[in-house]
Amino acid sequence: MDQSHADVRTQRFLELDPMVAYRLWALRSEVFVIEQEALYLDLDGRDTEPGTWHVWCADGDGVPVATLRVLDDGGVRRVGRVATDEGHRGRGLAAAMMREVLSRWGSEPMVLDAQVRLADWYGRFGFVVSGDEFEDEDGMPHLPMRREGASG
Repeated sequence: MDQSHADVRTQRFLELDPMVAYRLWALRSEVFVIEQEALYLDLDGRDTEPGTWHVWCADGDGVPVATLRVLDDGGVRRVGRVATDEGHRGRGLAAAMMREVLSRWGSEPMVLDAQVRLADWYGRFGFVVSGDEFEDEDGMPHLPMRREGASG
């Protein structure tokens, strides 16, 4: 599956099939908690907020293999929880999801906290560093980034 054929889906929490929701959060736990050894509570209550959107890619069987979420932070969209299954990396799935985000919300300002090693990648989508490097609760270096809306 290359990026031109990515099956990108965008849904609110109540639109998610329960098995899909389970697999999205299992994928995030696998990437962040197990692989990156970041011990934190992924289920922070924001996934179910009315303004939250879940963007995800499915494999040929409809199983989620990449995900991100878009939060409504009151006048700005916050992109986060970007994760791709290890066996599906390098296929442009994260880029396809980011293009979907920009197609839906690109006219609005957006922010994200990028792992330092990914700042240039997010820069490809118009995000610029907007503050000083910081370490998250698990000591992983991040950079705050911002993208002004197309109209701003």
